[in-house]
Amino acid sequence: MAELNQTSVTEFLLLGLTDDPHLKTLLFVVFLIIYLMTLLGNLGIILLIKQDSRLHTPMYFFLSNLSFVDLGCSSTVTPKTLISFVSEIKAISYLGCATQMYFYVLFACADIFLLALMAYDRYVAICNPLHYPVVMTGRFCRQLVTCCYIVSVLFSFIQTGTTFQLVFCNSNEINHFFCDIPAMLRMSCTDTHISETVTRTFAGVLTVSSILMILSSYISILSSILRMRSAEGQYKAFSTCASHFISVTLYFGTIFFIYLRPSFSYSSEQNMVVSVFYTMVIPMLNPLIYSLRNQEVIAALKKSMYKNIFSQKCNSIGLLH
Repeated sequence: MAELNQTSVTEFLLLGLTDDPHLKTLLFVVFLIIYLMTLLGNLGIILLIKQDSRLHTPMYFFLSNLSFVDLGCSSTVTPKTLISFVSEIKAISYLGCATQMYFYVLFACADIFLLALMAYDRYVAICNPLHYPVVMTGRFCRQLVTCCYIVSVLFSFIQTGTTFQLVFCNSNEINHFFCDIPAMLRMSCTDTHISETVTRTFAGVLTVSSILMILSSYISILSSILRMRSAEGQYKAFSTCASHFISVTLYFGTIFFIYLRPSFSYSSEQNMVVSVFYTMVIPMLNPLIYSLRNQEVIAALKKSMYKNIFSQKCNSIGLLH
């Protein structure tokens, strides 16, 4: 009977954020602008770092990977949400739902690992500047990022597999705008204790270990900064960490709120609002946070713009001749 009920669910219905047609139009415009800014910002960061040799350093290597992951996370969720605002099609296939969850969890895990790696990079750069070129070699950075993706793939496979081994027989309506784990667990008609335990355990281990690495790095960084005699050196050290600290605070704050709070405090409306923030808003904000506060990125952007303008003028003069 369980097998019959499980195989009978061939698709799910994403109820979305609202049924109000006027609010749907407003949200479509807002989310479309956010997604376009996310695409422009993250692709711009990736291309800028790739073409400017001055940005071929470990810090910007990690930043380009963070932009790729943010772009992937937003693209996994946002297009389907935008379609639901302009059409009555709310259905998503069983396989499509599993695929969306898999890639979302993959990119979310990779995001957490990359933030931890970026904290370690800043620790080595500020606390051991003389050893920085020896420790943070290109090969070592590529190995770290490769491990980050491998662990994220395995983690996502376990989380998605644990969720979709459940039986969904009460309803196929997901009270969310994408296939998120908490929403899927709540609509199952079987015992979800094992799935919830696996989710909380893995999320807890992943988040706590990353936070411990970030905290230990920042404690060492702060200690080194306070020992600096130069006010200019202290300011420069603080400025290199400020953007990363803002990103960490925003991201981990939402992770704790969604996945590590008690189940009795669960609210679907709160969950969806916070989910919008970390699936759409944070991927849009990260390029702004890292570029607007970073003089090297601004300088590289100006150089790229001047180069393009100069190239266009030369082409125009050539056409005139």
